[in-house]
Amino acid sequence: MRTNPGRTRAGRVLRGFSGILAAGLVGLVVVLIVVGWALTTRTGTAGPGTGLLVGHGIAAAVAVAAQVVADRREGLVGAVAAWLVVAVAAVVLAVYWLF
Repeated sequence: MRTNPGRTRAGRVLRGFSGILAAGLVGLVVVLIVVGWALTTRTGTAGPGTGLLVGHGIAAAVAVAAQVVADRREGLVGAVAAWLVVAVAAVVLAVYWLF
C-alpha cells in the first residue's frame, strides 16, 4: 500500500536523482569558493574566475529552487521541475567542465 497514491516509483527515482544533482551543484559551489579563496590568499595565484563562480552559483540556486518545486508538486509540474534540475546540471557540466 502506497502512502501517497499520487507519487509513482519513477517519479520518486527522478526526484531523488535530481535532488542528488542539486546538492552536488551546491557542494561544487562551496568547493570552488573555498579553493578560490585558498589559492588567492595562500599562494597568490589566480583562483577560479568570477564568471565561473557566479555561473555555478546561479546554476545551484536555480537547481535548488527547481528541486523544491519538484519535491512539493506532483504530476507534470513536479516532473518538469525535476528535469530542469537535470538540464541545469548537464549545462554546467558541458559549459564549465567539458568544453
